[in-house]
Amino acid sequence: MSSTSGIYAATSAEGIALMDIRTGRGQWRFLDPIGAQLWQTITDGTTPAEAIEKHTAQWAGRGADPSQVRVDLTALADDLERADLLRRTPQVHRHDHPEVQFAAPVPVSLAGYLAGHVGLLLALVLLRLLPIRAAVAGARIVTRLPSRSATPTEATAAFAAVRRAARWWPGRAACLEESLATFFAAAFTGRRVRWVIGARFVPQGAHAWIEAGHTIVGQLEDDRVWPYRAALQIERT
Repeated sequence: MSSTSGIYAATSAEGIALMDIRTGRGQWRFLDPIGAQLWQTITDGTTPAEAIEKHTAQWAGRGADPSQVRVDLTALADDLERADLLRRTPQVHRHDHPEVQFAAPVPVSLAGYLAGHVGLLLALVLLRLLPIRAAVAGARIVTRLPSRSATPTEATAAFAAVRRAARWWPGRAACLEESLATFFAAAFTGRRVRWVIGARFVPQGAHAWIEAGHTIVGQLEDDRVWPYRAALQIERT
């Protein structure tokens, strides 16, 4: 799903996480349920002043001090407006709950191993030398390559190839580099996976990962607290 504004949203009962890819490596802004409600109302087309009054009345009806509520909501709206985050943005609405498949040893072919090196090189160039929006654009271009949907085992093999390739490259390949490299490596071997960037709320954090069908692959059992909510996902449609 693309966004002309460069802002994406991960939604949850715990609030909204806004991902801004307009500059640098991107930035995250987490809003609690009250802030998320205000943001949603404004981006749905209500003016900030009207939204503030609407939610002030709502919380006053629950016993809150209307003066303090108005001050707090006004400060938040002003802050979001200064950051240019009061924009309608695509949100990923998913009805499935992908299963997390933890990393396990799998055989990697020579072609897969070479694809892992090429995919990692491309991911590192895009993510370390250019703004993250260039990596997002590059991933969308790669979806045009002829391919078929990868099975979880094939996606895991692509991830394993990237992990092995990363041993030969300087610096640490974090989840963003590994997941994008796996996305590329799978595509270069005629396989199609889903690249996802998202956030969790308790505790707050961001993560990037790969999915094959309804399975999240390549995760380490002791490394991540799930669930994460998707803000951006790229796949061939």
